[in-house]
Amino acid sequence: METNPVRLMHFDPRWRQEFEQTRSSILQSCEGRVVDVVHIGSTAISGLIARPTLDLLAGVSEADMMERAALLIEGLNYRRVASPLWAGSCITLCKPRYVTPDPPDPTHCVYLMMAMSPAWVEAVSIRDYLRQNAESAVDFEAAKVKRWRRGEGDLERYNADKAIFFAHLKDQIDAT
Repeated sequence: METNPVRLMHFDPRWRQEFEQTRSSILQSCEGRVVDVVHIGSTAISGLIARPTLDLLAGVSEADMMERAALLIEGLNYRRVASPLWAGSCITLCKPRYVTPDPPDPTHCVYLMMAMSPAWVEAVSIRDYLRQNAESAVDFEAAKVKRWRRGEGDLERYNADKAIFFAHLKDQIDAT
């Protein structure tokens, strides 16, 4: 099956406002089950070229709230998808750009997990590190674009290449 190629674009300052609106919608619709929503990924780092998909962590304080919270998020036009390895035990929900049998890049991905779980802490620490270390952020962007070109926009290859970079970045963060 042919998949849609990964698109990258220059930073869009409207992503911050879109995050705030999405955060508000999730918190309100989940009726207190979700206790925090944070913006992660390249769209959360000013100035970076990014895949135009907002990545969000939505945290619950008790594991038995995850399923009900996931159903409520699905009510906001999200679909469940397979979770990436980095996210640990979570429910991943994506909002497709438009509905097709093989949806293209989503507009939003929500990783529903325990707030402050190891995956949560790691994702936020990577985001914060890149926000505070411009040189590392530029290196990340350059590596991402280079590998995106080499992989001709293939999603699996793009994600695998990013995982390698993040593993090195985690080592760098742990060393500081």
